[in-house]
This record gives sequence, C-alpha cells and structure tokens, in this order.
Amino acid sequence: MFYILIAIIMVGLLIALHEFGHFAAAKLCGVKVNEFSIGMGPQILHRQGKETDYSLRLLPIGGFCAMEGEEEGESVDPRAFPNRPWWQRLIILLAGIFMNFLTGFLIILCLFSTNKYFVEPMVGDFKDWGTAQEQGLQVGDRVWSVNGHRIWTVDDISLYLNRSTSKSVDLVVERNGQRVAYPNFELSFVAASDGSAVPYLGIAPAVLESTPGLLIRNSCYQSMDFVRIVWLSLGDLFSGRAGVRDMSGIVGMVDLMGEMGEQGAQAAEANQQSPILGALLNILYFVAFISINLAMMNLLPIPALDGGQVLFMAVNGILLAVRGRKLDPKYQSWVSAAGFACLILLILAVNISDVLKLFGV
Repeated sequence: MFYILIAIIMVGLLIALHEFGHFAAAKLCGVKVNEFSIGMGPQILHRQGKETDYSLRLLPIGGFCAMEGEEEGESVDPRAFPNRPWWQRLIILLAGIFMNFLTGFLIILCLFSTNKYFVEPMVGDFKDWGTAQEQGLQVGDRVWSVNGHRIWTVDDISLYLNRSTSKSVDLVVERNGQRVAYPNFELSFVAASDGSAVPYLGIAPAVLESTPGLLIRNSCYQSMDFVRIVWLSLGDLFSGRAGVRDMSGIVGMVDLMGEMGEQGAQAAEANQQSPILGALLNILYFVAFISINLAMMNLLPIPALDGGQVLFMAVNGILLAVRGRKLDPKYQSWVSAAGFACLILLILAVNISDVLKLFGV
C-alpha cells in the first residue's frame, strides 16, 4: 500500500509538471494566466498573486493552467492566449510535452549516474551455442541495426529479434567506424523455461566502465528508446497486434508501479541494501518511462490533447492563407468537445479493464 501511495503521488507530479511547463511558457510569452493549480478537486490552499490565483487542491492527480481566453476562444484582452502570435502559442502548447520529456531524461540521467559500468550492444564475446563468430562477427562490433531498426540499447536487440518471425535477420554492425552488413544473419535459439524457443544473436554484450560521455549518451539512448516503445505500442494497437486489454490507464500504471516498488525492495533486501531505496529506484525508472509516455501521447492529434490544439493551429493557418478567415470557433468547440468525450470514454474503458484485471477477470 505504501508503494501504491508513492505511485499515485508520482503520477500526479508528472501531470502537474506538464501543466507547469504550460504555465512557465505562458508567463515568459506574456500570456495572462488566471489560475495555476497543483492537484484537482476542492481547494485546500490558495494565494492570489498579482494576476494569477495559485491553488493547491485535494486530489493529487494532476493540475491545470487556466489561461485567459483559452476556454471561451475569444477575448478582447491582448494578453489572452488566442490573441498572441502563433509561434508563442505553439511554444506554450509544446512546453508541457517538453517538460515531461525533460523530466524523464533527467530521472534516467540521475539513475544512470550511479552506474559504474554500462552493458553495451557490442560484441564482448561469443556464446558456445551460437554461430555468430562463424558468420563473421568480431569482438568489438557494435550492433547498429536489426531488420532496419536502429539499436540503441542491449534490450533493443532482444526486442527486435522477438518481433521477427524469421529464423534470420538483416544485421548491420559498426566496425572501426564503418558499417558492415550481414543480410540473412542466422539466429541461434535457446529453449525458455516454458518450452518456447528464444532467438539470440549468440553474442555476449560488452561491459564498459562508465564515463561522463557514456553516461550522457546512454541516458539519451534510453530516453529515445522509451519514445520508440510508445510508438511501437500505438502501432501494435492500430494494427491489431495488441488490444484494449493490453492497454493500461492510471489504475494499471499505479498498480504496476506498486509491484515494481515491491520487487525493488525485495531485490535490495536480497543484496543487503535498503529496501526503501531499492523500491524508490525501481519506481523512479518506471516514472521516467511514464513521463516520456505522457509527452508522446500528448503529441497525438486528438482535439482534447496538446497535439490536437497544434493541429487546429495548423488548420486555421491554412484556412487563413487560402480563404482569408479562420475556422468558426463554434465548430472547433464542437470537435474539441467530441474529442474530449471520446478520450474520457477510452480512459474509462481502459481503467475499467485495469480494475477487472486486478480481480483476475
């Protein structure tokens, strides 16, 4: 229960940080902000600033940044959000996304800074049961791509091997600054505990001592890898490879965070380390993924999300250039309301599915 409470607070902080990104950008661009709130629901505390009401609300599940003219779409105030130059509005809309991505990256950077070594997607040695050496790979080769997909981390190798349906892959490695291709590289297979055949390249990855350059590079690679996992998941959803039951909402994420906290605590205890520290480190790693996940999801061109607002900006820009006038605000409001309703229905469906899965249904 303790770890679930931490998870709820963490998710709330991520949403609040997203809104803070909008707030900070709005202030820098001179937009009037009527209220900035941390949390949702009834007010607990509030302080009236020069023009902004700062509030703390009861439920730790997010926050909001209410800008002048944002809801009604029209305002005579020159500092209202709709009346600012397009590039300022774009910066404000993307600032929340940037804040979530930056938060995820900084968490990864802090976690990785404790590493003394990094496991790299490089050939450190060869497995006895593999044929990688016979096929031409050499110690020191860095795996560059598998079936055309760029490899950034060791986990990427197994990810794309498992997504392949063939017994061979198109492999590219980097050797002495040059890229060497191995089309139809034969995979090795090892039996898993459940009897299934698990594909491998047949190599042991290299382990390198941490350096500042390696730390920053691997933090960037891991952040980009989280972005890719989000897009892969969306692609699987639209292609039918995954269904709604495979999606997770707030309930599922909090439950998974709680599980990861318990797993981290157990692993730390086994290594005679602080269980609370182990739990927090495990939770923070997942929080970094969720933060980057939120950033990417908000980029989607759905009317209720930041990406949808950017789409409306682009449509209005085109209409203004072609027809000399923007889209009627009432139509934009209708589309936004419909998009928001669909999003709420999807969130409810996913969270109901999460609850059912908790009860084994």
